[in-house]
Amino acid sequence: MAEMNFGGVIETVVTSKEFSLEKAREVLKHETIAVIGYGIQGPGQAGNLRDNGFNVIVGQRHGTTYDKAVADGWVPGETLFSIEEAAHRGTIVCMLLSDAGQIAAWPTIKHHLTAGKTLYYSHGFAINWSNRTGVVPPADIDVILVAPKGSGTSLRTMFLEGRGLNCSYAVYQDVSGRAEEKTLAFGIGIGAGYLFKTTFEREAVSDLTGERGSLMGAIEGLFEAQYEVLRANGHSPSEAFNETVEELTQSLMPLVGAKGMDWMYANCSTTAQRGALDWAPRFRDAVKPVIEQLYRSVKDGHEAQVSIDSNSKPDYREGLNKELEAMRNKEMWRAGATVRQLRPEND
Repeated sequence: MAEMNFGGVIETVVTSKEFSLEKAREVLKHETIAVIGYGIQGPGQAGNLRDNGFNVIVGQRHGTTYDKAVADGWVPGETLFSIEEAAHRGTIVCMLLSDAGQIAAWPTIKHHLTAGKTLYYSHGFAINWSNRTGVVPPADIDVILVAPKGSGTSLRTMFLEGRGLNCSYAVYQDVSGRAEEKTLAFGIGIGAGYLFKTTFEREAVSDLTGERGSLMGAIEGLFEAQYEVLRANGHSPSEAFNETVEELTQSLMPLVGAKGMDWMYANCSTTAQRGALDWAPRFRDAVKPVIEQLYRSVKDGHEAQVSIDSNSKPDYREGLNKELEAMRNKEMWRAGATVRQLRPEND
């Protein structure tokens, strides 16, 4: 483990330099890792673990996603099973179903969590809000978490590029006395860039806040507000989209990701620098009360309950598709589709 300075706060982090892949293989050499669910996180984590030499099987019900697993090289009856069979065979049972899917499958999964096994999560949702999900692990198993800070697609893509996606990790229940060691080994196995310690509660609360805030909800709201103001004042769809989305995603954010916000500022015009420095505090002051309201809504479980109620409806997918279609059909994102077609790489 290494101590790193994060803006003046010292945190302990773990990378493959401190915890090698060889050590991870040694720690988990007797384990059968059963990845339950092959949707968002399943393919990336299962594929990376398999490529890194771990013993992995997948549990997935029949359907389109099952067929995708077969196409990815998982063999029915050998490395691909029903959810129940995989949970039975696995010594580390990885709950990578959707949050609603985990609630629905819990009675089946719990039956196979016999003494000495390990229950693994990539999100603290089910455990942290157990009073709402009904997910209470048996007392005689380890319960651990590694949460990639990005999509399963990014985890897999970055792994294939020789890079790693940062992950948090936590131990909820340590019966074996080896839970943290297994957690770190798992994180290195899925290709973490670096691992930082958290708790199930902090991971769940920060994750829901981030998704509703700067990662997705707030940024979409900001995009819409700026685009609509530009359009209302006579700017063309192409101009409004480029100044709102395209320049951010294609030019500026890569600079922030590479060197930080100050470096990006330093590589913009002096006019842009001055205006951004003046207006950033105004946006912060305007938005912070909304983020505080959001955080309270997450912390008290309201957002979790909304998700459970919504995602458990039998017509959830149909309703979601309608909402996403409505977003796709907004002028801003229709303009975006045209702009993407005009990028040089599409010539």
